[in-house]
Amino acid sequence: MTVRTLDGIVFTQMVRFGAQHLTNNAKKIDALNVFPVPDGDTGTNMNLSMTSGASEVKKMDSSNISEVALAFSKGLLMGARGNSGVILSQIFRGFAKGMDKKTELTTKDLAKAFDMGVSTAYKAVMKPVEGTILTVVKDSAKVAVKEAKNENDVIVLMEKVLREAKASLKRTPSLLPVLKEVGVVDSGGQGLVTIYEGFLAALKGEELPEGVTSEVEMEEMVNAEHHKIAQDFMDTSEIEFGYCTEFMVKFDEEKIKENPYNEEKFRNELSELGDSLLVVSDEDVVKVHVHAEYPGEAMTLGQRFGSLINMKIENMREQHTAIVGDKKEIPKEKVPYAIVTVAMGKGLKDLLESLGATIVIEGGQTMNPSTQDITDAISKANAENVLILPNNKNIVMAAEQAAKLAEVNVAVVLSKTIPQGISAILAFHPDNGINENKEAMSKACGQVKTGQVTYAVRDTQLDGITIENGNFMGISDGKIKATHQDKLETVKQLLESMITENDEILTILQGEDVSDEEVEKLVNYVEDTYEDVEVEVHNGNQPIYSYIFSVE
Repeated sequence: MTVRTLDGIVFTQMVRFGAQHLTNNAKKIDALNVFPVPDGDTGTNMNLSMTSGASEVKKMDSSNISEVALAFSKGLLMGARGNSGVILSQIFRGFAKGMDKKTELTTKDLAKAFDMGVSTAYKAVMKPVEGTILTVVKDSAKVAVKEAKNENDVIVLMEKVLREAKASLKRTPSLLPVLKEVGVVDSGGQGLVTIYEGFLAALKGEELPEGVTSEVEMEEMVNAEHHKIAQDFMDTSEIEFGYCTEFMVKFDEEKIKENPYNEEKFRNELSELGDSLLVVSDEDVVKVHVHAEYPGEAMTLGQRFGSLINMKIENMREQHTAIVGDKKEIPKEKVPYAIVTVAMGKGLKDLLESLGATIVIEGGQTMNPSTQDITDAISKANAENVLILPNNKNIVMAAEQAAKLAEVNVAVVLSKTIPQGISAILAFHPDNGINENKEAMSKACGQVKTGQVTYAVRDTQLDGITIENGNFMGISDGKIKATHQDKLETVKQLLESMITENDEILTILQGEDVSDEEVEKLVNYVEDTYEDVEVEVHNGNQPIYSYIFSVE
């Protein structure tokens, strides 16, 4: 079978197969995480992101591949979780842009789309690291561009792209030392290869390997993802643009001469007034759908080009009130500042809120919040200025993407641990500007040392230390400093590497698997060993980490 062009119908099937295949292999991809802590989540993050993209595509019924690809990239972006999910969304955002609004693609067009995905993804990452998913997508795209010059069969081209993606994946350990040290390939790259395998199977009309998630199960996952934004989970006051506004403009030749119509420019103007924007035009009319706070402003912009027809305005706040039964629909005035942060464990949530956090999103090592989760939190905070504290390096990119999408002032403070987040909150001053606060809070992050105690899930050797499966590990600012089969002994070794004569305060965050008796023994040891250090204890109730330490 030979396929000369690729349209939206076939691409929809490719997305569905890619998503199904990724779902089927998510746990295997999770297991590739190189750090021997039970936080493997690359497969999970990519799967949830891909599922969100597939959901958007499922709503489409179009043979126009540009339209389908655009919907796919939008769904990926809004469901993006962790670094892997955000990078994946950027790959296919560029992929969609590279199609130049074509309804179907030749091999050369497809190669160009792959190549555009590479440049967009690299631009999204401040410090690109080779030996990751970026390398895999770059190497495979180069092959696509080269082979498309003489190859006209889309299936053959995709076979060559997949072959190079697999070869590039095998090379990742030689580019990233930590992969070679542990003996695995890059998990994000493996995820991309898995997606490409699904793409090729769909193109060739073949079945996916046995064990693939059924279509019914896949649909349930997609629906579960989108139930997060259902009416029941939204407060009426969170509706920023209250009026669903629809109208058409019948073009007037005289007005068009005075104000030439440009769809892109018109769309950009309307985008300043609200969201959920749709602008579709032909030779005679332009139809507009927008959620706006002041519908008249949108219509006034349209009247420059002709007369208004088929106008409809609905008050969405009243509609929402009727649905959820809220009898007190009173829009709330925005507060000057809000702090949005991330933590896993009721104790940590309570602690952060007591220190001044406005919203604490549930998430962390094993469950990274998505771009949509953070965007929703920004909206719910109802503030003119929002500071985001990710408290985990794998959440930073999703936070930064949410900041770009926000319609209020948002700054991301690069807190990568809970102690850094706590220190940053304490440095916040409500009378300062958002940039001044970001600078002060970022500086505070660098003045605290973070320690963590957890257990290894595999035998390995890292940072010059041999680690046995099941043993405890002491980690200081991302580096393994101690390992022992006894938890308390591991803690002692870790604290010895962290506490110096200049340190004054040790904060202990107690994990969900630690008893009060264990904490009491630890406190007694610290007070006897480090007489000048003041000890504070909080029950964080966090999973995975028996203890989280803050040393200042």
